[in-house]
Amino acid sequence: MPRSGRFRSYIKELAESPRSEKLSFIPPFLVIIVELILLEHAISIQVAYVIELTLVLVVLSVIELIFVAQEIHEHYQASNFDRILTIRLDDFIMERKRVGNVKQLVEEFTETYPKYSDHRDLIYHIACQIMETHEEEAWEKTLNDELRKFIKRKKKMNVDDILAAFLKKNPTYRRHRGKIYQSICQIKGIINE
Repeated sequence: MPRSGRFRSYIKELAESPRSEKLSFIPPFLVIIVELILLEHAISIQVAYVIELTLVLVVLSVIELIFVAQEIHEHYQASNFDRILTIRLDDFIMERKRVGNVKQLVEEFTETYPKYSDHRDLIYHIACQIMETHEEEAWEKTLNDELRKFIKRKKKMNVDDILAAFLKKNPTYRRHRGKIYQSICQIKGIINE
């Protein structure tokens, strides 16, 4: 007996899909069950036009189930494609020594991975998000390094005093007072709620 790889992969897709998509299967199944009961009743009383109309409704419900299944499959494929593209693009950016501008990055990425050349707009958008995230991570690392050095010199001060003294010494960080406060608490080992 041959295995059904498509069916197994679809079950996996359905299991990984959001709850709302899983719930979208319930109404068509309920409708089919009701229609089958009506069909059984129509057959038992032997009314031809009721049997025909009920069969039409059963066929329409089966078609609706097929469309719901296809929509879930397409949504899964799109989200899986986006996830894989994001991972590949992030790895590509990390491997490069210099980033340059986003347009050059998109060109080099599509040369390296030609199967993504039809998705330049999506690549551009994701690359911008990845580069922004990397800049934020680098900024936070720089901030934490500076805070660690500053806190080593000011061991006996409390968090508020360290924050005030750090902002006085580094006024460029004034807009990020909350983030600095959190970082100071984490460095000093204070639980911040």
